[in-house]
Amino acid sequence: MSTITADEIRAIETRHPQIFQRPAYKRFWPVLLIAGTVLYLGYALWFFSLPQVLRESHWERLPLFLSQWISYDLQPEFRLDQPEITPKYPRFSALGEHPNPDWVIKNPDGTYTVQIDGDAKSVTFDKTRAAITANGVTVPIVLTGGKSVITGTVPDWVTVHDDEIVAKLGFVGEVRVTVDRVKVRKRFLGWANFVFDTRSPFFGKPYSEVISLIVSGPELKPGTSNLALAADNFWNNAQWQHGDVWTKLLQTIVMAFLGTLLGGIVAFPLAFFAARNITPSGVLSQVLKRFFDFMRSVDMLIWALFFTRAFGPGPLAGSAAIFFTEIGTLGKTYSEALENIDDKPREGVLSTGANEILVQRYGVLPEVVPVFISQTLYQWESNTRGATIIGAVGAGGIGLKLWEAMRTNSNWANVFYMVLLTLLVVFIFDNISNFLRRRLSRTLHDYNRLQAERG
Repeated sequence: MSTITADEIRAIETRHPQIFQRPAYKRFWPVLLIAGTVLYLGYALWFFSLPQVLRESHWERLPLFLSQWISYDLQPEFRLDQPEITPKYPRFSALGEHPNPDWVIKNPDGTYTVQIDGDAKSVTFDKTRAAITANGVTVPIVLTGGKSVITGTVPDWVTVHDDEIVAKLGFVGEVRVTVDRVKVRKRFLGWANFVFDTRSPFFGKPYSEVISLIVSGPELKPGTSNLALAADNFWNNAQWQHGDVWTKLLQTIVMAFLGTLLGGIVAFPLAFFAARNITPSGVLSQVLKRFFDFMRSVDMLIWALFFTRAFGPGPLAGSAAIFFTEIGTLGKTYSEALENIDDKPREGVLSTGANEILVQRYGVLPEVVPVFISQTLYQWESNTRGATIIGAVGAGGIGLKLWEAMRTNSNWANVFYMVLLTLLVVFIFDNISNFLRRRLSRTLHDYNRLQAERG
């Protein structure tokens, strides 16, 4: 076994300096990359004051906020300064106009008991006293003397204010007691009146009875079948507004489709003039590429703001915003696809003496059309999501409806409903787009294989 001398090692190093004498930045780039990332993250922490933001955030509100997406509450109020104690419910209560829930009990001795979580969490009261029961403890409250006063030990789930005593009972609700009123908040899982609102004749009936009425029951509204009446009551549900929500969702889908389609139609011919290997003018190519850069550098949201000023709020502004953005995006991707084609088919058609239009038709389009369609489908899928965002600035669709529901800060179940519908639509269109792109990819692969066999 022979050994390598020192002179031979130096000779090898001289012949291959790129391996043995690499610059310092190439030898230490992993360390530099890690150090740069750490420095950048430290800068971001300082710039956005993240430690202070995290420290001052009200994380205790998060469970309540999330619970409002999947639940609803009822808030009976009892006035103690009236001749007779009677429960009063907010206007448009989920219980209807004349509620009589079984968890509000008038006892034989004239007191009231409200069961917030059965007997385990409840409040019993009359005009002079109240007792809140929770976590195995009963807290007595005296309501005489112009002030509500706890006569025993105050547990940690009860807060005493100057004019009010508040008992936080967890997810199920809370109790607020003053000298002249008792207010209860009772929370339920689910979405109240999702199918029929309180105006519907089907409201409050068991599903078995509703189905029986629809199938064979007497007409609840003369001249209208119960099936048509049930469909109308569902579609025009005043609380959930299914008809309006679904119409706005359809607007979002149409906005995304129309804007993407029109953007593709305009970008298609412009891309041929922008592609370096096809356009006869280098100046025209550069002008169009800078035009594409401008159109896509202005974000879709900014275009939406412009067009809502021009056309007013509505889906026309949203479609125009997507259209302008897609001219830039699709124009750029189309022209890049054209610049990366195989020139052999085009040269073959050109050698036959065909004119320029026929050269593009038979020498270029068969290769790039599957790519164009695949890119357009991806943008359509992306714009379905983007159309929701631009709707929030007045461009119509489900985004505007979503923003209106969020502004009230009290209708989070409706917000969650619209978010789920949007996710469902995006999921469906994502799968449709992926399926069509896979089919087109196989078509392109088969085309290239046939071209290779012929060549």
